[in-house]
Amino acid sequence: MRLLLYVALLLGVITQPQYGQAQQPSAVPVATIAAEVRPITRATDFVGRVEAMDHVDIRARVTGVLQQVLFKEGDLVKEGDVLFRIEPDTFDAAVLQARGALLGAQGQYANATAQRARTEELAKTDTASRSTLDQRIAAEKIAQGDVVTANANLRTAEINLGYTQIVAPISGEIGRSKFTKGNVVGPNSDALTEIVSRDPMYVTFPVSQRDFLKVKNEEERRERGQTFTIRIRFSDGSTYDQVGRINFIDVKVDRATDTVSLRATMPNPNGTLIDGQLVRVLVETGKPEERVLVPQSALIVDQQGTYVFAVEDGKAAVKRVKLGGESGPFAIIDNGLKGGEQVVVQGMESLRPGATVNASPAQRPAERS
Repeated sequence: MRLLLYVALLLGVITQPQYGQAQQPSAVPVATIAAEVRPITRATDFVGRVEAMDHVDIRARVTGVLQQVLFKEGDLVKEGDVLFRIEPDTFDAAVLQARGALLGAQGQYANATAQRARTEELAKTDTASRSTLDQRIAAEKIAQGDVVTANANLRTAEINLGYTQIVAPISGEIGRSKFTKGNVVGPNSDALTEIVSRDPMYVTFPVSQRDFLKVKNEEERRERGQTFTIRIRFSDGSTYDQVGRINFIDVKVDRATDTVSLRATMPNPNGTLIDGQLVRVLVETGKPEERVLVPQSALIVDQQGTYVFAVEDGKAAVKRVKLGGESGPFAIIDNGLKGGEQVVVQGMESLRPGATVNASPAQRPAERS
């Protein structure tokens, strides 16, 4: 009996499952994108602001009741378009009054001229004295002066009448009207509205002394035939589809910030740029160079610097990289990758160097233009 029990116990030990044996780790699911080699133009990044080339406050030059507002706020207007009309009745009357005064002055002048001519004839035969002739000459000069004054008054009245039609001095986009029909406006009133030019626009941006010298040197290279362009990026990360050129470098340094102000001219055919808009300014210098790009989502930073996980032979491998800037959603890699490596962009949170991975392709980041 004891022998049978011993055999049974022995068989039981042999057939028990070996729970202490190590389990084989499962592969970590990750998504990857291939590191890409493409031509990239180096760019220096600054903060800038869009400015209209022309900015005009529209003001009344004569005092009167506003009779008409002849534009729609926010519309494009052309130079010479009538924007406002001031009630012209009193100015029409002033023109008529000045014209009548001129006719009266001309009549007085004609009479004085005739009197002077008759006195000259009489003076030749001593019928009129020399003093009388002098008086007639003086009277003629006074009458002539009155004609000049009356003519100037008429011209002033006509100019004032013309000011009752307020026209656009420049072409551009017109702002909000600050006065409505029926208000009394005049030279001492606030601006009626404003017009800003739209195409092209300025983009101004301050640069440090160091960056200024770099840009200056590149500008001199550009004059010898090399490329030098300005691009801007909006707050949502999209890049404007037009390129500009620097047209002005300030003649002095701002002592408060130790920066120099630069200004570029930027086409604005569709009105995308708005006066006062804050943008990122990219100063592109030199010719395009072949560079390695990876999505910025692949970058990991630790105490030793920046690295990415790459999939090699089904395992995760650490690749230390040196960054050279950014290009939209991609990071430019100066050193550490050659291009073509499958870089992990999703699932790296649970990765360890040497871990087995199950890689699948990820969707490429969209490049907004």
